Amino acid sequence: MVTKDLTKIIKESQQQHGLRHGDFQRYRGYCSRRQRRLRKTLNFKMGNRHKFTGKKVTEDLLTDNRYLLLVLMDAERAWSYAMQLKQEANTEPRKRFHLLSRLRKAVKHAEELERLCESNRVDAKTKLEAQAYTAYLSGMLRFEHQEWKAAIEAFNKCKTIYEKLASAFTEEQAVLYNQRVEEISPNIRYCAYNIGDQSAINELMQMRLRSGGTEGLLAEKLEALITQTRAKQAATMSEVEWRGRTVPVKIDKVRIFLLGLADNEAAIVQAESEETKERLFESMLSECRDAIQVVREELKPDQKQRDYILDGESGKVSNLQYLHSYLTYIKLSTAIKRNENMAKGLQRALLQQQPEDDSKRSPRPQDLIRLYDIILQNLVELLQLPGLEEDKAFQKEIGLKTLVFKAYR
Repeated sequence: MVTKDLTKIIKESQQQHGLRHGDFQRYRGYCSRRQRRLRKTLNFKMGNRHKFTGKKVTEDLLTDNRYLLLVLMDAERAWSYAMQLKQEANTEPRKRFHLLSRLRKAVKHAEELERLCESNRVDAKTKLEAQAYTAYLSGMLRFEHQEWKAAIEAFNKCKTIYEKLASAFTEEQAVLYNQRVEEISPNIRYCAYNIGDQSAINELMQMRLRSGGTEGLLAEKLEALITQTRAKQAATMSEVEWRGRTVPVKIDKVRIFLLGLADNEAAIVQAESEETKERLFESMLSECRDAIQVVREELKPDQKQRDYILDGESGKVSNLQYLHSYLTYIKLSTAIKRNENMAKGLQRALLQQQPEDDSKRSPRPQDLIRLYDIILQNLVELLQLPGLEEDKAFQKEIGLKTLVFKAYR
């Protein structure tokens, strides 16, 4: 009886050969090399250097389970090429046609794998895994064609098979199947949203918060959808209140950033790993810098009149300058939180320091001091924000924080 842990083979191959870092080209090269080695070992060559002779894997050859791997690597190679083209299509739109062609090829090879697994020589688990794999690739193809109903049917079929497999094995064996279910769920909700389920957008945003980002074909579409949703909400947002002063917000990019602020902060709190948390901090800081730059551009045309123009009351800066101060406050506060989080991680590493590993530099107390120096510098910059010179409560709050971090240092 032929048995192959297809899901495990795919996952391990992807993680060990480039996909941990999103390098689809490296993974495609690995698939080609492994396929070549298999053909040589099985003496299943497609002719010679002078003439091509096409050969197909048939049911009769399934006495050796490596023939199934040949077809699987064909599908994986086509899929990884499609994902590589997906990345490149952001700057070269015509590559999208090639991407769809490669996805169709991947589905064709997956269907061939499923057909071979229908043989009596293949065990039930391998048959189910092959069906789930084909359904997943078919769903990806329909997803890219924006055929939402067909895509959601394929993804649901895939999800159901993995859920059944997870329930049939021990908890340790079921982990991989449950991971696949979690990876597919955002795609299903995105398809549901496009079919007309308006509640799906909230679930998608929650999934994004829990995971700190999505992967594959969905990632770019989901980010665009969330930005679009925030843009619609931004149309009704006209002002923001900070430290007792209400300021009008007329710039769309700033409105969108401020609307997503609570979501970004929630994502950081809910992030499970330090790597995810760091990525979210960096993403939020990047968005904040962009918003600040837009306000700065607005301040430029008539700097003398618009930078520190009095706003009716003595010593009160203009609304635009005050908005600039608010966004700078958000940026500096986020940077402080990020560095404080890094400092806590570094402290733990210093306390639990293992014997030195040559491949990785050991943490040093100087690194911790440097982080606290950066935090103290950020606090100094907060005290210098225009429009807050007379805010005694703010000055006192920053003064106390400065004392705390000096003590930590």
